[in-house]
Amino acid sequence: MRVEGVPGRLVLAGTPLGRVSDASAGLVAALTSADVIAAEDTRRLHRLASDLGVSLSGTVLSYYEAVEQARIPGLLERIRLGDEVVLVTDAGMPSVSDPGYRLVAAAAAAGLTVTSVPGPSAVITALALSGLPSDRFTFEGFLPRKAGERSTSLAALAGEARTMVFFESVHRLSDTLVAMVAAFGADRPAALCRELTKTYEEVRRGSLGELSAGSDGVRGEVTLVVGGASADAAGPPSDAALGAAVAELVAAGSTRRDAVDAIAARFGLPRRTVYAVGHRS
Repeated sequence: MRVEGVPGRLVLAGTPLGRVSDASAGLVAALTSADVIAAEDTRRLHRLASDLGVSLSGTVLSYYEAVEQARIPGLLERIRLGDEVVLVTDAGMPSVSDPGYRLVAAAAAAGLTVTSVPGPSAVITALALSGLPSDRFTFEGFLPRKAGERSTSLAALAGEARTMVFFESVHRLSDTLVAMVAAFGADRPAALCRELTKTYEEVRRGSLGELSAGSDGVRGEVTLVVGGASADAAGPPSDAALGAAVAELVAAGSTRRDAVDAIAARFGLPRRTVYAVGHRS
């Protein structure tokens, strides 16, 4: 709420992943007092406010990926004038694979105050439920949509020792798990977490091979947690293994060039070596 003589600020407000009861008192206060609420989906915001019994007195603006850049100048001006601008996304913390980080960067560059009302995070929730090591981890967000680019990204992570957390669409889940099996091996431990904190919450734990075999028909919001590479991983693969790995990526939709690049990155080998083996296979 604007107060004469008090500088405005940007507030990143975490919203529930599913259960409305997970909303914090801080979120309720922020929504109640905000001069401006920038929401990824205004319909979800109004539904959340109704469930919380909150009356929104501030201006409500849509703030999703397609309009994000265009909204920034106006929001910064409101903050300069002394307004409290609250940013919310559909679920979890803003700017974590959701709109927000560009606005935060712009506000910080302009010397404006940025703070947060902490809330749930699908990344941390899935990591905690996975049963995989959580002392060190890396968040990789959404993988590329194109098969070749996805395979290349995963190949570059094949030697990553930290637990990895990914977001994925259910429509691409099966293809992604197949690509993970090719990049990390079928025996790599993983967890498929869906509909976290919601009515049909489910956590499937097992190897990537097992999760891939049972991925058909999965519905809802999905977070994948994958164990890191073991310290005693096997040495350089045989020519036959390299050829099979290239062929597997090509069968999954990658071009031969991208497959060779991905396998070379995965095993830290010269591209010409993998190309020569893959060309013979």
